[in-house]
Amino acid sequence: MDLQKPPEPPHRPEGCLVVAVRLPVRIVVLVLVVPVRMMWDALVVAGRLLRDTVFKPLGRALLWTGRALFVWPFLALWRYLLVPVGRALAWLGRILVVVPAVWCHRYLLTPVGHALAWLARAAGAGLAWVYARVLVPVGHALAWLLKGAGAILAALGLGVYTALAWLVRYLVVVPARWLYTWVLAPVGRAVAWCARGLARLLGLLVTGIGLALYWTARVLLVLPALALWRWVLAPVGRFLALVAREIRDALGHAWRIAGRISRAVGRALGTLFRWIFVEPVRWVYRTVLAPVGHAVRAAVLRPAAAGVRAVGRVTREMVTTARDTVRQARAEVRRMLFGTPRQPAAVDRREPVARDTRTLGRSTTALTKD
Repeated sequence: MDLQKPPEPPHRPEGCLVVAVRLPVRIVVLVLVVPVRMMWDALVVAGRLLRDTVFKPLGRALLWTGRALFVWPFLALWRYLLVPVGRALAWLGRILVVVPAVWCHRYLLTPVGHALAWLARAAGAGLAWVYARVLVPVGHALAWLLKGAGAILAALGLGVYTALAWLVRYLVVVPARWLYTWVLAPVGRAVAWCARGLARLLGLLVTGIGLALYWTARVLLVLPALALWRWVLAPVGRFLALVAREIRDALGHAWRIAGRISRAVGRALGTLFRWIFVEPVRWVYRTVLAPVGHAVRAAVLRPAAAGVRAVGRVTREMVTTARDTVRQARAEVRRMLFGTPRQPAAVDRREPVARDTRTLGRSTTALTKD
């Protein structure tokens, strides 16, 4: 990381025209921008106040309402209706579809499949015997006959091809080569020489006409347009660019100065509001409302809260006692109707203590005992 400050760009000297344009532009822009900046700051403060005092509480209320109206009912429907119904349908599907399908596959389709596979293997063995003992000898005989017929046809085809090639060579190729060498090639060279001369002549004509048109357009269009750009449009553009740049800089300076003015006015108004409204309300809260509230809390709210907690504790104890009583009554009714449930037999998992105790030095273990 480079800790040294980068060198500043060289300052370009400014002329008297720049200074003459800059001062009035900045004064006019400052007069126009200060009310806009103060109005903007007032709108920003009002928007933040509305966001903190209206929109956020309203959004929380709408969020809670949406959960109460849409999320919680659907959650209860899913948890207490759809999930039990789905489990019941899954159990019915398992009992009515999966178990019969598994039984059918295991005790019906699997034996039938094994039988079909045995039949297929037997048919394959028979077909293999027919192929090895019947079809292969017949195929070898047919292949020998076809080889002999192919050799005869190949010899006939070679003779016919040789005769046709000789006839085509001396009746077509040799006359065509003579015609191309002594007739078409000289005529083509003459035509090409004439075409090259005509093309050179046309090129010279087009070049001359192009040069004449170029210099005519340059003198009549390019040089006047270049003079107009260099002596009229460029200076006007530089002046307009200077004015636009000064207006941009003036807007930036005026916006920052207006921000400081608006901040000072806002602080003054905030100080007046604090001394006129906030401090009296704070004094009333500290000297009047807080002692009254402490007295009400100590004399009324704390005893009432203690009484409510005592009532809640007694109510919870009563509900717990009633629940235990109902549970005991239900257990007694179940015992009267179905009897006492059978207790599992106790299994003694301790090591034997007699002479049959497992040891490593004697042959009394389960593997070496006689």
